[in-house]
Amino acid sequence: MNLGYLLPIFVTVFLAELGDKTQLATVLFASDKNHSPLFVFIAAAAALVASTAIAVILGAAAGKYLDNIPLKLIAGIGFIAIGAWTVFDHFKA
Repeated sequence: MNLGYLLPIFVTVFLAELGDKTQLATVLFASDKNHSPLFVFIAAAAALVASTAIAVILGAAAGKYLDNIPLKLIAGIGFIAIGAWTVFDHFKA
């Protein structure tokens, strides 16, 4: 087990989660006076752990079969395409 990967994984996931729709939903739940902030935190944390567990399990299983496919390149191209589409859509309107 290489702990040197821990920090880059944490930073990458942390930055990816900032400002996404999940965090905005959590803010909305926490702002509701009918919801305890502690219970909102526990529920949101449990949901993130569960979804991350599913991603890790699927990623580990897929990694056995997708070793020869350049997944980082494909993901990078996908993000660039989504970004270009978003910029194009902004100027189109």
